[in-house]
Amino acid sequence: MRKVRVVLWGLGAMGRGIAELLSRREGVEIVGACDINPALAGRALHEALGLPAPGGKAVPVTPDIATALEGTPVDCCVIATDSFVKGVFPKVREVLFRGVNVLTIAEEMSWPWASEPELAREMDGLAKRYGVSVLGTGINPGMMMDLLAVCLSGVMQEVRHVRCERVNSLSPFGETVMQEQGIGISPEDFARGARDGSLAGHVGFRESAAMIARALGMEIGRFEAQMAPIITDRDRKSPHGFAPKGSVAGVSMTAQAWDESGEIIDLVHPQQIEPESAGVHTGDYITLEGTPPVHMAVQPEVDGGAGTVAMACNVLPFLVAARPGLLSMLDLPVPRCVMGDYRDIAFGRDENGE
Repeated sequence: MRKVRVVLWGLGAMGRGIAELLSRREGVEIVGACDINPALAGRALHEALGLPAPGGKAVPVTPDIATALEGTPVDCCVIATDSFVKGVFPKVREVLFRGVNVLTIAEEMSWPWASEPELAREMDGLAKRYGVSVLGTGINPGMMMDLLAVCLSGVMQEVRHVRCERVNSLSPFGETVMQEQGIGISPEDFARGARDGSLAGHVGFRESAAMIARALGMEIGRFEAQMAPIITDRDRKSPHGFAPKGSVAGVSMTAQAWDESGEIIDLVHPQQIEPESAGVHTGDYITLEGTPPVHMAVQPEVDGGAGTVAMACNVLPFLVAARPGLLSMLDLPVPRCVMGDYRDIAFGRDENGE
């Protein structure tokens, strides 16, 4: 049986990690790659990333996605270029027109109905028309501050309040995330960026709250989010960011959702580069108030970079096998580390390999 054929669109920090992990997985083959970085364009993917040549043949990196998708059948295109629905939508549409499944790590795509309901409806219609699926996933949103809380609620008889806290390091992420968080800028520039919307901070709170509410049957009547700078008292340097003393090393994000009875969801997410250098210990914490109450703590945090890469790669074969349409993590089986043959999941092979 043929392998699951994948095209990669975007070879930044996360895209490279996805390429490296997929290259080690059984039953999957990278058949195309697209990136606008002139240092990569025209080079063979395996040479650019230091990987073994897939199937013994070179896959060129092209700045044009149409070229990457032509010449061979493709089962899934992994898009690792954007954070927002509006930014990734034209790319998703271009891939859907070719009858190819789309997996993206764009944060808003974890629940695109929250921010862009019209575009979500259009993507759903296109995906169904061409018989393929679209999914947004990642570690957060996609797992640690939404889906994991939903899974834990399965042992409860009722849930009155959900609190998710993630204290994490931004160090594994690339230049796009550094810019979105304002790493290295002055407190004054941060204040201006927060006012005019040019600084995104953490992207995905609204999506996480909406996913939790939909899963648990809650009705959100009001939602608010806040962001404040984390100012460093020492120089901090990560692979893709630098924050000199007195500048912004990260963002403290909080959000709340209410229904008619009061607050039902509380999200807390301070994130910064090199937090350990300032004595900050990372971790993931979920508290579910209800019957019986649930308290979860994971220390240190699940690594954001490695976790995002893993989520994308582990759900990929399930997406290929999924029903057509715009999906969320609530629509797929429980995520797991897929160390077996991707073909068994994507194409439903039986014990005889048929």
